[in-house]
This record gives sequence, structure tokens and C-alpha cells, in this order.
Amino acid sequence: MNTRATMTAAAEIRKLTINAMASFGAGHIGGSMSVCDILAVLYMDILNIDPADPGKVDRDWLVLSKGHSGPALYSALAYRGFFDAGELVTLNANGTRFPSHCDRLKTPGIDLSTGSLGQGISLATGVALGNRMKAIGSTVFVIVGDGELQEGQNWEAIQFIANRRMDNIVIVVDNNHRQLDGFTADICQPFSLREKFLAFGLRVVEANGHDVRAIYEALTLAKSAHEPIVAIFDTEKGHGCNFAEFDGYNHYMTISKAMADSAVAEVDERLAKGLGDVND
Repeated sequence: MNTRATMTAAAEIRKLTINAMASFGAGHIGGSMSVCDILAVLYMDILNIDPADPGKVDRDWLVLSKGHSGPALYSALAYRGFFDAGELVTLNANGTRFPSHCDRLKTPGIDLSTGSLGQGISLATGVALGNRMKAIGSTVFVIVGDGELQEGQNWEAIQFIANRRMDNIVIVVDNNHRQLDGFTADICQPFSLREKFLAFGLRVVEANGHDVRAIYEALTLAKSAHEPIVAIFDTEKGHGCNFAEFDGYNHYMTISKAMADSAVAEVDERLAKGLGDVND
């Protein structure tokens, strides 16, 4: 892993996402920002993918169960070379390839359509089971939000994963502690996600979801584990976007060009400072 390159990728993904939302005038900024570092590590360092052949049979799959954060995934795909980043300014416009929620029929590199929360782990489990039956040696990564884990369907799929000893799927939890209209602890207390996953028979690895080196180490371990596993990343909703990270209700926000310009400038400043502390 080249830490500097991945930190730079995370910053560029944030900037692309912010500018795309500003072009539309609004967007799901909070949950998009919390997952940027995770996406950067996945697309720069972890996933076996080929931008020239998005549907190659033995590729690793990425399922963004929290599909309202699609703009961040589109930005990661653009940065990785699946399509021209200039297209992102058409986000949510009529005829766009980049709708608010992920659509595999519209966007190159989107493996599954998502956005109806609570269904992504089940979908990803089906893909992983099918790949295993076909002896395809790939890994399916599914990113789920902590608020989304209030949906019971998730736990049915998790129990199935544990029962079938499925080691070709990695559940990635974006644990940003918030959902649409408040903190998860206030709306529906999640208690310990770690203890819940352990009780369902999965191995658990935890890390800081805004430290690319820690993310890399956790996902590398998860991909190579020969047992059902979940990676829980502690994140901050809105992280890295100055107008969003301190707002109490940042799930979906109106975004002006001035707001975006200020945020993008600060992303660059924070990156320069962060790179100054990195040796590799």
C-alpha cells in the first residue's frame, strides 16, 4: 500500500463528490463523506477489478447497501478510471448515468442496484453463494450503514452467512453513529455491534474508518480470512466536508457553489497537512 497515494485518492473522491452534489444543488452529503476513505482503500488497494472490463467474471464485487451514498461511489469509480470524472456534474439530472441511488443498469462499475435500505447484505450473500457454487475465486464486499442495521433482514442474511461458513463475503460497517434524523443511540439504541455480530457467529475486526492505513490492514485481514467476517469502521457522518461535519442534521443538505468551493479548499489544506506526517 502507498499511504500517500490512497490519502490523495480519498481527498479527490471527497472533492469530486462535493462538486457533483453542488452541481445538482443538494445531496446525501453526510453518509457519502463518512465512507470516502473506505472506498479509497477498496478501489486503490484491495479490490481485484479492471476499469476496462467492469463485468469480468472473476472480479471482486462491491455492493453499496447504503445506496444513497452512491455519489461517493461514483466518484471512486471515476477516480479509478471507469469513466470520465467530468460526467459527475450530471448527477441526478435528466438522462444521467448517475442517479441518486446506485443503479447497475446505468453506471459502469456498479455491481448491484441498491438504496432500499436493509437489503444489500442479502443481495451480496446471494452473489457470494453463486460465485462459490461456480468456483469463482472472488470476494464480495458489502458496505452497510449502522442505522441500516436496525432492519431485521440484515440479520437473517448474517445468520445464513455464518451457517454456511461463507468466507468469500466481507461485511463492511460504516459506523457513523447517525441516521436520517438523529443519532442511532437516541432513535433505536444499537447496543454493541461487535457483540451482536459475534453472537451471530462472525469474526469481527474494528478500525478507525478515517485512517487509510488502519482500513487497509483491517480489509486485508478480512479478505484473507477463511471464515465469515465483518469489518466495523468507526466513522463520522460528514467527515472531511467543513459545512457538513459539524451540522446536526447532515444526512441530506442543500449545497451551494460557495459552500462547495470552501469545502474543497479545506480538503486540500487538510490533505497537505496529513501528507506532511506520512513517511510512505
